[in-house]
Amino acid sequence: MTDSSELIFVSHAGPDSQWAEWVAWHLQEAGYEVELGLWHWRTGDDFVKKMNDAMARCSAVVALFSPAYFAPGRYTEEEWTAVVARRDRFLPLVVEPLQEGQLPAILAGRLSKELHGLDETDAHAALLEAVRGPAVPAGKPDFPGKPKGKSRAWKRKTPAGPQPRFPSGTSDPAVWDLRQRRRNPHFTGRDLVIEEVRRKLLAERQAAVQALNGTGGIGKTQVALEYAYRFAGQYDLVWWVDAEQGEQVPARYAELAARVGVAKPDAGVEVNARYAMEYLRTHDRWLIVLDNAEDPQQLRTWLPEGPGHVLITARNPDWRKVVPRLQLGVFSRAESLDYLTAQLPTLNPEHADALADALGDLPLALAQAAGVMSEGMPPEQYLRVLETHTAKLLDRGEVYDYPASLAATVTIATDRLDAEHPEATAVLRLAAFLGPERIPTAWLVAGRAELVTVGGDPDDFLWPQSALNPLARYGLAVVGPDAFQVHRLTQAVVRDKASGEAAGALQDDVAVLLTALDPGDPELPETWLGWTTLTQHLMATLHLMGDRAELRPVLLRAAVYLVRSAQPQVARDLASTLHETWTASLGDDHPDALHAAHMLTWALDGLWAHEEVLPLVEDVLERRRRVLGEDDPETLSSAHDLATTLGHLERFTEAHVMHEAVLARRMAVLGDDHPATLYSAYSLGVALSKVGRHDEGLRTLTDVLERRRRVLGNDHPDTLRAIQSIAFVQIALGRHDEAHRTLTDVLERHQRVLGNDHHDTVTSADFLARTLYHLGRHAEAERLQKSTRLRIRETLGADHPLYGIVTHGLVETLHAQGKTYEAQKLTRKRRR
Repeated sequence: MTDSSELIFVSHAGPDSQWAEWVAWHLQEAGYEVELGLWHWRTGDDFVKKMNDAMARCSAVVALFSPAYFAPGRYTEEEWTAVVARRDRFLPLVVEPLQEGQLPAILAGRLSKELHGLDETDAHAALLEAVRGPAVPAGKPDFPGKPKGKSRAWKRKTPAGPQPRFPSGTSDPAVWDLRQRRRNPHFTGRDLVIEEVRRKLLAERQAAVQALNGTGGIGKTQVALEYAYRFAGQYDLVWWVDAEQGEQVPARYAELAARVGVAKPDAGVEVNARYAMEYLRTHDRWLIVLDNAEDPQQLRTWLPEGPGHVLITARNPDWRKVVPRLQLGVFSRAESLDYLTAQLPTLNPEHADALADALGDLPLALAQAAGVMSEGMPPEQYLRVLETHTAKLLDRGEVYDYPASLAATVTIATDRLDAEHPEATAVLRLAAFLGPERIPTAWLVAGRAELVTVGGDPDDFLWPQSALNPLARYGLAVVGPDAFQVHRLTQAVVRDKASGEAAGALQDDVAVLLTALDPGDPELPETWLGWTTLTQHLMATLHLMGDRAELRPVLLRAAVYLVRSAQPQVARDLASTLHETWTASLGDDHPDALHAAHMLTWALDGLWAHEEVLPLVEDVLERRRRVLGEDDPETLSSAHDLATTLGHLERFTEAHVMHEAVLARRMAVLGDDHPATLYSAYSLGVALSKVGRHDEGLRTLTDVLERRRRVLGNDHPDTLRAIQSIAFVQIALGRHDEAHRTLTDVLERHQRVLGNDHHDTVTSADFLARTLYHLGRHAEAERLQKSTRLRIRETLGADHPLYGIVTHGLVETLHAQGKTYEAQKLTRKRRR
């Protein structure tokens, strides 16, 4: 193909960004439309969606082969496999020699062009030949022997913007001083971050400035260093400035003035620094790195102007008021695993994942852990010691090019903070005893009057932001407009400094905060966002404060939230811990211990562990009858749950009889329209259908639906559950058209109220697919079953019984369409 109007997507690995720019620039110059993420994708874009869209639109893919291109875990694998699978036009260009075995077998037969080792003229010709294809020469070929005279210069039209330099190994900057910082041989990941930095710097015509902002130990300096080395060939001057001590910055610029030959021997440091700034203003292709630039007000006057690039690293987020800022977060889990396995090749995946999780994917902590374990400490021991002696362990482990251990970094910053902003240190210490998740600032405002450990001026109308902003400036927290977050390892180091009465007072204040919060009824979806945040912190503090009497009610409500929001595994973990803790301290028959056991039965029911539920619910019921009495609402709740469990175990007759008895008692004790009474009536309607009395069951459920609409509202989960069960009975009665209308409506309501992944939503989707099957609409049923099956696998796992139920239905639907081979494949997978 020679049509230069075609769209070409340039697929490359992050370390080969210079090659990608060079290739894209020359393709664009030749008249091709080019898509290069480095140039065309913006901050906030969905990277995977952008990649997929580009792959769908392009008519050819130029792939830059190198060892990095085929490194495990890179998105480049998805790019080249998608092109090969679709048999699209795929043009491999080798920019760095591949080692034996690196090239996948499926690509081994593909013709490729070698660009590495060529000069720019030959590489340009090879690039265009790869895209356009070989051409038969119009005239006599040149004599292949030794040429005489000089070759004709290669001419081209220069497109808008600076031309990227050819990425050979001979174009290093003429002026290069990174303060003896060598390239980190263990640098891992961050390709998207570095490409984002490059993209933003290239977007500006004059004095492009970009700040890398993040907490301590996040790897800001390492990213800046890697950027400088990766794109060194695109600059004539690269100069590193240690900017933590702002008064030392002019001296560094004065050194630069001497290096480029504009310094005056008799002039002072300040004057020569200004000469350096003037030099930068009148020259291009330079990079200045201001590392650890923590005082924007002091340093803003030392931001060079001119057609070059400035890269700033800082903990202080106030740079956002001066220049564009890029927030650097912790490693992705994939980056953490790549780093650990590269440093510790014998580390198994389970240990690597456990370490990454325990260390919160913090680059400095991962580097220290790798250092300690490389000296002989097994990963199991490291994880154990990390739980019991976190701060001491975080002070060990030699780390390449980090100035201090994580523990020392946190301690130094905390000491400085305490000297200048004691009110901020007080908030940090309180946060250290909460969870590592986001902490709403509204919590501090609501609880301030009751908090003993948090002082400060009570008339400070800017509080708590006046206390939180210093935490951000010292890199001890990420602070947003309505919440702040402290990394779990920073918390551990700070907690280690608190002991005795101080620790006790802080735990008292944490209890005050957590008990004062009330997101609302945990049965209602509109409260779940608030419960999500609160539950995360409740569970994080469970080991310290799970036995406090004042926390028991909110912990039990959190368990209800977890069950109702379809998080049965987490609910089981919480309820099991509460039951064990409270049984040990309060006794088996204490109402709170029994309530915890009751919540455990709910969680196990959500996991479909009905055989496990039965003896536990029987025990709770017997104890509640003895302790609370036959007609106590909690006793009746356990009796209802026992009847439900019997139904799940297909003991339908026993379940029906028991539901009738519980309904009669609840009507007498609570009244006809109490939500618990309506739940018994609903369960009785389901039980009637299970014993074959479908018409009676339908009448009962229809009555329950009307009363739930009146008492609870149209979109309450219990109301929707009644509609869903009515549809189930309609299916049993063969009234598939009615069931289809009912299920179409309730599925839309479930998706809107509960979300696509909730258990009730996927159950409605399964019922609707069954109805479509019975109506002969097999293609629609197949599509819905496949999407539902995928959703169940992603949320509940392939071992969940519901996954097997939907798979069985899909097999039937495939057989009905004559898709026997696909059905048999699914059946074989289920049997394994």
